[in-house]
Amino acid sequence: MVKFTIDQSHSEIGFKVKHMMFTNVSGRIGMYNATIEADNDALENANIYFEGDASSISTGNTDRDNHLKSEDFFDTENHPKIKFKSTSFDPQGKLKGDLEIRGVSKPIVLDVDFGGIGKDPWGNTKLGMTLTGKINRKDWGLNWNSALETGGVLVSDEVKLIIDLQFVKQ
Repeated sequence: MVKFTIDQSHSEIGFKVKHMMFTNVSGRIGMYNATIEADNDALENANIYFEGDASSISTGNTDRDNHLKSEDFFDTENHPKIKFKSTSFDPQGKLKGDLEIRGVSKPIVLDVDFGGIGKDPWGNTKLGMTLTGKINRKDWGLNWNSALETGGVLVSDEVKLIIDLQFVKQ
């Protein structure tokens, strides 16, 4: 059995959402833990687990961040964690699993761009990958929105996930 833990100083859990139908707002989860457990370094069908602190969501705008943490969106007071648990993993293809937000768990599929495994200058074995995908925020009860006078809505339903990860072997 091999185990990898997240190297937070070289990882980023990011997302993008369309604002007013024509620009993207980017954000990230700042506090989180993640692990990979597998039978060997090939990582096929590895178990991947992620738990993030919903109150660490940041878009670089305090008012927007506070709104995201409110009952309108993540309701961090009642649902402090965002969780993911893999159901299957192919390092050369897809990561499938269950994403839990606001106490609601739904399956998602992410594309995997596996960077590989190698040693850093200090002798640590590192693993790197980028995960990308899209989810519909309403599937998790993140329903707040506002109609625009010109048609359309203030916040798109689609959320793009851009997750850059580096792990260190234990």
